[in-house]
Amino acid sequence: MILFPAIDLKDGQCVRLYQGDMDQATVFNDSPADQAAAFRAAGCDWLHVVDLNGAFAGQPVNGAAVDGILGAMDGHPVQLGGGIRDRATIEAWLEKGIRRVILGTVALRDPELVKEACRAHPGHIAVGIDARDGMVAVEGWAETSQISARDLGLRFEDAGVAAIIHTDISRDGAMRGPNTEATVELAEALTTPLIVSGGVSGLDDLKAVKAAAQGLPPGRIEGVISGRALYDGRLDLAAALAVLKG
Repeated sequence: MILFPAIDLKDGQCVRLYQGDMDQATVFNDSPADQAAAFRAAGCDWLHVVDLNGAFAGQPVNGAAVDGILGAMDGHPVQLGGGIRDRATIEAWLEKGIRRVILGTVALRDPELVKEACRAHPGHIAVGIDARDGMVAVEGWAETSQISARDLGLRFEDAGVAAIIHTDISRDGAMRGPNTEATVELAEALTTPLIVSGGVSGLDDLKAVKAAAQGLPPGRIEGVISGRALYDGRLDLAAALAVLKG
């Protein structure tokens, strides 16, 4: 399993939000590039990056910070979401070196765009399914739809999506543990690899996700995203990598 350290970008800084609330942001590093370099030096193979301002604006906002992160990662893979709503933006990020583009709001609003992007860029398109009480939330989590996470995932079963990032908004930044039960239910309904996001508070949570994955087909849960727990020291990075890679 892959550990995806999270770098959430707000106003050019590396922050963490509480349950997606932009007014409840804690700044952890003024230099996202330095943070990326630190994660890479510690042995992380991937980074998960979100342009929070972009998610609300519907277009990239923190481009300079993303460029810095890409430079710091020196060719190692980065997946990026937030404000990516059209083919031109998808292609621009892939040309810059983003390994996977994450489509969230547009996956609900325009699923055909996602399928077209998957055909044009196989292996480089992920779908972000952010759920509040099981229902998909979009526009930077400001709007909750009437579509369930499961139903949205099923729309892309044969599209060639590289991964689905499943976030339980109520757990995000709350340090209450990931919603493993909901992730397993989604994993049982789909064949696309899932990435667990939201709520990781320590090593026991990673062990719980890994244990849950034992009852699923190999590779069905690709990895886990962690943010706040890494930043505030509740989750030791070396120990986390050992658990998930071991």
